[in-house]
Amino acid sequence: MGHSATWFQQLRKLSYANISGGLIEKGQSRVIDASLTLIRERAKLKGELVRSLGGVKASATLLGIPLGHNSSFLQGPAFAPPRIREAIWCGSTNSSTEEGKELNDPRVLTDVGDVPVQEIRDCGINDDKLMNIISESVKIVMEEETLHPLILGGDHSISYPVVRAISEKLGGPVDILHLDAHPDIYDAFEGNKYSHASPFARIMEGGHARRLLQVGLRSINKEGREQGKRFGVEQYEMRTFSRDRQMLENLRLGQGVKGVYISVDVDCLDPAFAPGVSHIEPGGLSFRDVLNILHNLQADVVAADVVEFNPQRDTVDGMTAMVAAKLVRELTAKISK
Repeated sequence: MGHSATWFQQLRKLSYANISGGLIEKGQSRVIDASLTLIRERAKLKGELVRSLGGVKASATLLGIPLGHNSSFLQGPAFAPPRIREAIWCGSTNSSTEEGKELNDPRVLTDVGDVPVQEIRDCGINDDKLMNIISESVKIVMEEETLHPLILGGDHSISYPVVRAISEKLGGPVDILHLDAHPDIYDAFEGNKYSHASPFARIMEGGHARRLLQVGLRSINKEGREQGKRFGVEQYEMRTFSRDRQMLENLRLGQGVKGVYISVDVDCLDPAFAPGVSHIEPGGLSFRDVLNILHNLQADVVAADVVEFNPQRDTVDGMTAMVAAKLVRELTAKISK
């Protein structure tokens, strides 16, 4: 990552001397067009395939967003999407979800590849534009009515442009179930309004969510609680989980809104289950706690993300990759209809 930044800085120095701003902008828009065209063509192809098989209302559709630079600590989540894909299809397990849906059926799961985040940033495109490109990519997937986005992060900053796109495309707010050790609702963390510690502040400000339920919290400070109150967030901390469990394992969400979005930060899990994260925070949910919450949730889940898996912190055998992949597999079962 550092390498490409220096490459761009060198280019910028040269460009001030030799290249007109118009030429650079032209180059940038060509890269953006090419990036969106690739996702559009893949989505059309998968949409046609799913329609030709028939009888499908929703096929969960993988879209990778390999973005790590909005992390406050480590940037490893940029490398997660290929690792998660690899683990989804790992020969050590089979392609059934726990409730029996078959992942190798395109009516259940399709894939449209990754937003080429690094290539876009290498052209000097700033974060405002990058966030718009991510939103646009999600909307392109949703153009095919049967394709419902299942996002592979990336750090948590991606949830803002993704949820914004979904609520704009559906024409109204969604309810969000957010599983995380942290509330990620700082107004701006270290001066960055797109920080991975801020996406839910942007989502709530934008009116993209009606209800936001945050489950698994155990690293929350005064600002996190105050921002929660400010936006009317329902915050469930781990210290009271044994008391809240019954209710959280029997949630009903989404009545009267356009659907439900699920955002899973892998660090919602206790690090004993998922050590491959940037922020090790002991005292989290067990894997089965998370599955109970997801399996029993009564909701029309329209889209989801799995974020903050950091392959650079994973165990040698890739245990956290398998954990992230299993989360994706079970979310696929919730989304596909």
